[in-house]
Amino acid sequence: MWDFSIKNYDSVWAVMLQIFGIIAFILVGNILRRVIPFLKKSFIPSSLIGGVLLLIINIICEYAFDFPVINKDLMKVVTYHALAIGFIAMTLKSNKTMKKKELGKKAVQNGLITGSVYMLQAAFGIAAVLIFFAAGKTIFYDAGVILPLSFGQGPGNALTWDMNFSNPEHMASIGAEGLMDTEGNFGLTMASIGFIVSSVVGVGYINYFRIRGKISRPQEDNLDEEIEFVSDEEISKRSANLGIQLGLIGIAYLATFGIMCALSFSEFTSSIAWGFNFIFGVLTATLVKLIVKALHKKNVIKNEIINNRQMSKVSDFAFDLMIIAGVAAIDIEDMMRYIWVIIVLSIVGTVVTYTYVRLMTRKVFKGYEHDMFLVNFGTLTGTASNGMILLRESDPHFERDSATIFIVSQLPAMIAVAPLLLMLNFSAKSLTNCIIAMGIFFLLAIIYTTAILIIQKKTSKKEAESSKETIE
Repeated sequence: MWDFSIKNYDSVWAVMLQIFGIIAFILVGNILRRVIPFLKKSFIPSSLIGGVLLLIINIICEYAFDFPVINKDLMKVVTYHALAIGFIAMTLKSNKTMKKKELGKKAVQNGLITGSVYMLQAAFGIAAVLIFFAAGKTIFYDAGVILPLSFGQGPGNALTWDMNFSNPEHMASIGAEGLMDTEGNFGLTMASIGFIVSSVVGVGYINYFRIRGKISRPQEDNLDEEIEFVSDEEISKRSANLGIQLGLIGIAYLATFGIMCALSFSEFTSSIAWGFNFIFGVLTATLVKLIVKALHKKNVIKNEIINNRQMSKVSDFAFDLMIIAGVAAIDIEDMMRYIWVIIVLSIVGTVVTYTYVRLMTRKVFKGYEHDMFLVNFGTLTGTASNGMILLRESDPHFERDSATIFIVSQLPAMIAVAPLLLMLNFSAKSLTNCIIAMGIFFLLAIIYTTAILIIQKKTSKKEAESSKETIE
């Protein structure tokens, strides 16, 4: 007979209290961000504020009273799964974008900018870590690839690959010569710093160019209020309840688990099977969306059952969970062991990302260069949410094409970033492979940049010819 009393705390209450504890701190972070002026102006995500607060409370309880309030292993599990669930929900959303040739070109260019930044972050990150490795520091030679995974993709993927590098079985399966015993804390710390960089540098950029009159101040008194524009088509989707949305996500994730299980039976693919749950989630979600679309066309399903608004809320919630759980799972002792590596990588990542994004957005997006800088820099150091928050300070009503270009550019960006993800195991196999991978990442950044400039040159030439014809 089941006993639900406190006697069975570990088996009955522990998991639920941990989950609802981090959910409660999302609310606490949101409240603090709204009532404290400094936090409100900083654009730091509510989930990051709540995660830092929860981390501080856990440190105090653990070291002062020998009573940790957080199960760090569970927090890492939440981070791992929340990443995939968030991507699945985003993929299931209906995407109806403008069909304009100019938009397509700009989206491709922006996608290549994203890909270039990833490659540069990886190349410079590896180079920085190799210096520490050569100096005899206890650091895995390939740890530099954590920089693009943490700054570019957030705590979920950074945790996954840090855990892989800390897993003796995984490292043995790929023939790696080194081992990094950080249990995910290195990646989680780097991702948390990325959020801070996104907020601090983004706000500094906005204030600097406002003083120079380049960015006008939004007229809204409170941009934290969510503005919803509801179309007739969206209203017709109201019948699609949250349970259906979660059901579709559940089907996609079950299929994802099936794919990873199937891949784990092959010695060739077993080493990558469990580290790419979010990519397999995108693939299965795409398949689910196509099936739903086909059933709707055949009138098997009468109404649209995918609700964009609800899917957005699910993805936002999943990413909030990912951030707060990822920050709360950080082990301070592990972080302090690699503090100088973390500081150097953070500086390198910030400088490389800022410099490249600033140069390319000035070149490609004349007339709305500040919009595109803010949304790209915010995303490539924090998350897409950070990027959109910063963009609203430059273009509060999304009157320009910036937001649309950014959304459409995600597909070419995924394609441009794919070589990095596919080479993660290769670069970890040996020091030689790591150096080769670093060179390939540099080369890809050069190729992507060249493609961006060629597209821009052709576009500028056509615009000049068109202007000449108009004058004549």
